[in-house]
Amino acid sequence: MGEGAADAEGAADAEGAAGTGRAVGTGRAAGAGRAAGAGRAGSVPRRSIWTRDFALFFTARGVAKLGDSMLPVALAAGLLRYGHGAGAVGLAMASSVACFAGLVIFGGVLADRFNTRLLMTGADVARLITQSLAAVMFFTGHVVLWQICVIGAINGAASAIFQPGVAGTVPRLASDVQAANGAVRVAESGAQLAGPAVAGMLVALASPGLVFAAHAATYGISALCLLLLRLPPVVRTATTGVVTGKGQPTPPLAPAPARGAFRSELVEGWREFRSRRWLWGVIAVWCVLMIGAWGPAVPLVAVQVTQEYGPRAYGLVNSALGAGTVIGGLLALRVRPRRMLRAGALALFGFALFPATAGAGLGVPWMMAGCAVAGAGMSFWGVMWATSVQTQVPREVLNRIHAYEVAGSIAMQPVGQALSGPAAAAFGTHEVLLTGGVVTLMVATTLISVPAIRDLVRADAAQRPPHTSHAPHAPHAPRVHPPRPPEGRPDRRPGRRHGRAETR
Repeated sequence: MGEGAADAEGAADAEGAAGTGRAVGTGRAAGAGRAAGAGRAGSVPRRSIWTRDFALFFTARGVAKLGDSMLPVALAAGLLRYGHGAGAVGLAMASSVACFAGLVIFGGVLADRFNTRLLMTGADVARLITQSLAAVMFFTGHVVLWQICVIGAINGAASAIFQPGVAGTVPRLASDVQAANGAVRVAESGAQLAGPAVAGMLVALASPGLVFAAHAATYGISALCLLLLRLPPVVRTATTGVVTGKGQPTPPLAPAPARGAFRSELVEGWREFRSRRWLWGVIAVWCVLMIGAWGPAVPLVAVQVTQEYGPRAYGLVNSALGAGTVIGGLLALRVRPRRMLRAGALALFGFALFPATAGAGLGVPWMMAGCAVAGAGMSFWGVMWATSVQTQVPREVLNRIHAYEVAGSIAMQPVGQALSGPAAAAFGTHEVLLTGGVVTLMVATTLISVPAIRDLVRADAAQRPPHTSHAPHAPHAPRVHPPRPPEGRPDRRPGRRHGRAETR
């Protein structure tokens, strides 16, 4: 990695340090506005993220993700217990995903038009109600598949309203957007790691209805945290794009047009999305990853490991993948690359080990090690990507662009999953998984080969004002003395009496 990365002490990357000749903590009056000993050239300043409001948001995201990771276990155990098959489980899950993918773009427009915090809170309240109804159905034994699918569809629609607001909330709560994303990623990864185990324990002790009740409670906690949240006001200027509050400055904004029709704002979001080559370029490449690697790998690795080593081995492999995502989030808290997408693409090479180790038929310990590296690489990329989107896109269109980004990211995943079965039947499971590893390497190589992606400089580094400590000092203006009165007349200049200077 040519630029390197700055650690917590503010070490500079190689490119940022070249040729700048900066001094550290010079103490001159001209540099009084800078913190003493700010670090070497090219370093990115570190700012605290742990405020009351960010802690509330952090709690809301972690608790809600814990409930979301419990849901697949509850659905599978509950529907199978009441006589439904694997197809019913897939249909119930698909109802939620389909509504989310189809409506998230419209949720982005709503998030830009209305109060984001209230929209997110309302979405949590809606899911609290639906999951409570599902809990009652499973507790009473009245489980009807179409009703479960309707509940899933409502949950998907609520998630489509909730998710776009996440992108715009993080920069308003934390001055260090990367650190905030890293912290949230660690919380979500830890919740995803613990959620299935908690759900399995609740199913064994009571019933699937208890898992749905716990899931509903997580949405209640999330809604309460968001309700208590105080988002700082956002003030935009046409020339600077400055955002007040705790967020970083964003790119300059055009003068805000009057609110138009819903469709016109949808089209405006698409235009803004399409105008950024690095943005749509990543999404286009990501679709290839979804079809050729991620989509097939998730079901095929589960089947392959379970058939060859048993369900316990698959649990260990899945836990290693989750532990890796925690490690990647922690790494993203400390590593500060100047070119974030390049660093993320380099980390993404490690994700190739997820399908490749299973496809190569390696033992469980090797698969666990490969999945840990894969999880860390994917998690680090996720933080780099999220931070780039949140800091490079003007706030007035951020929620809409994030909605397009999310929709594009997940659109091809069901296609890859649907093709995994026929591909495995035609070519073999091992061969498809090994191909997935090769596709991942090709995707990562493509990301670092596109200049618009590879050379995108992080926003806080690009907007840092030029250093002027070594600029030549301006010459002092000559001192101008007041004219002396003609000789023989009393001096009546201020401070003088009867021709003699007044002393104080």
